[in-house]
Amino acid sequence: MKKVRIVALREDRKRLLEHLQDSALIQIKKPDRKKQGFSKVDMTSQTQIFERNVTLTEQALKILDNYAREKKGLLSAFAGRKEVDPDDIGVIASNAGEVIEASKRIVDLNKTISDNAAEKVRVNTALAQLSLWQNLDIPLNTPDTRSAAVFIGTLPAAYDETSLAEALAAENPKLEFEFEIQHSENNMTCVVLFVPISQKPAAEDCLRTLGFARPMSPTSHIPKEKEKRLQKRLGELEESTQQAIDNIVSYADRREDIKYTQDYFRIRADKYNVIGELEHTRHVFVITGYIPEEDADRLAKLCDRVATCYVEFEDAGDDAPVKLKNNRFSKPAQGILTMYAAPSHADIDPTPILAFFFYFFFGMMFSDAGYGLLMVIAIGIVLKVFKPDEKMRNNLKLFQYCGVSTFFWGLIFGSFFGDAPASLYNLFTGSNLTMAQMMKWPTLDPQKDALVLMVISIAFGLVHILVGMGCKFYICFRDKKYAEAFFDTGLWMLMLVGFAVLAVGMATSRIVLYIGAGIAIACAVGLVLTQGRGKKGFGKVIGGLASLYDVTSYISDLLSYSRLLALGLTTGVMAQVFNMLATMFGKSVVGIIFLVVIMLVGHAINIGLNALGSYVHTMRLQYVEMFSKFYEGGGKEFEPFSLQSKYIKIQEDK
Repeated sequence: MKKVRIVALREDRKRLLEHLQDSALIQIKKPDRKKQGFSKVDMTSQTQIFERNVTLTEQALKILDNYAREKKGLLSAFAGRKEVDPDDIGVIASNAGEVIEASKRIVDLNKTISDNAAEKVRVNTALAQLSLWQNLDIPLNTPDTRSAAVFIGTLPAAYDETSLAEALAAENPKLEFEFEIQHSENNMTCVVLFVPISQKPAAEDCLRTLGFARPMSPTSHIPKEKEKRLQKRLGELEESTQQAIDNIVSYADRREDIKYTQDYFRIRADKYNVIGELEHTRHVFVITGYIPEEDADRLAKLCDRVATCYVEFEDAGDDAPVKLKNNRFSKPAQGILTMYAAPSHADIDPTPILAFFFYFFFGMMFSDAGYGLLMVIAIGIVLKVFKPDEKMRNNLKLFQYCGVSTFFWGLIFGSFFGDAPASLYNLFTGSNLTMAQMMKWPTLDPQKDALVLMVISIAFGLVHILVGMGCKFYICFRDKKYAEAFFDTGLWMLMLVGFAVLAVGMATSRIVLYIGAGIAIACAVGLVLTQGRGKKGFGKVIGGLASLYDVTSYISDLLSYSRLLALGLTTGVMAQVFNMLATMFGKSVVGIIFLVVIMLVGHAINIGLNALGSYVHTMRLQYVEMFSKFYEGGGKEFEPFSLQSKYIKIQEDK
């Protein structure tokens, strides 16, 4: 990685930044501090306009999806962004204003729908209130007359004529009144009360004590007339809402234009954000950043071609970001590595090692030739037909390589959709054939040979751990930390090898056992003598003896690899169970239907569950068992200034 500094004329700023964004060669670095003679250009207002347009188009697309959902295939999520010619960006830019107006119209129509929905709630609430006053032949806001005060409202209790009269008299025995109950239920009574105008204050006090409340929305029309008007308004709102929905749906054919315009403004917002961070003088501007060393010449030629500028390179230092470079076999596993942490400059790139063991262990856990073949073919078709973007392509290739491993491990375990070939053959012929008899090569049965597979799994785990420790040995040796390489790592590697030889000797001969024991004891003595070297006095001995306790950690790590057997066994057993259930109904028409349905559904469930389990547990073996031996991480990924579009990508120059 190189650090780059570009000094260019201010008049070439737009053209140079556009080419840098298209090429995705450089990661632009914000200046650490303001330098004398330089200033920044305030691009906040322009950036806000672009970001506001991005938000507007996102809202418009979301609204369109609500009322005119885009028809997508089941596998459309794998499709990559649409490639457009660089000249098409100019067309998109020229149409951007009209598309933004269309997006505003969609948002406004949706607001109309929302406003109508809120008003319908209010109208329905008013109708519910009016339903209690249907027999009233005067308006709810009828005013007082010269001789009588009118009270129309509700009381928070159930009354009949007798109980209400008694309640009013009890509150004010001198009150003269006439009333009519319009509606009464458990906790409410609708009443119309008339009192002499001279007794209005007394009536108000009395009714206030009883909890009287006037209608929330009194009207100058009688309730039946008001109800008709509200029903008419509901119809108008429904018609307005449907018209707005129809208008929104009419914009469905503009969905692609809105998507492309959104990307156009997103790209412009990114560019203007960068401009706002650059150092400027009256005539020039300065770009600083990082670039992979192999792209330095390409950047220099690009700058000379599009602008009058000066380009200089220097060593990036340890703070530089990291760009991983791997071949076709290893590259799909980069995503697994970066999910954990990008390597620092003190690390090595473990992607090739990670890739090999990831494919290897995944296949051993999934361990069915039929499932592996299905993965390889299905992913191959998706890659060919949908042409996904690089990130999705790498993820799919990861599982395709895992499928290849799964296929070969399935052949070793004698599993092809479990024992489907044998089960189907036995169903239709009445034979009693097994998968082992059908295979023309020696196989391992995880159910019958569980102990053998357990030993094999732990042996693979030992190799995996030793590779991780070997990486640590290499890093220490490279950094000239020879004591750490030989004493802290080398002795433990030899001790684990000694334990392995000892275990082999227990099953073969005493000579091998003695050799293994001798290696282990010699390494243990070496650890006791060297692990306390950083301490003083008696602490050296204590530190050395205490270090031997780490052997329990290594034993625990090795036992973790038993999951290779467990997951492989689970996949095979579940597949056989589904095959057994599928063939239970015989060869009748109904039995064949059940056979097809159960096999399809059962194996789909088995693939989903065990593929996920194999993926998760394989990652765990990498992260916990191997990475803990040597990998520190903490690096920053190289993130070039590029076209961060969602729906389109610019065609690369041939």
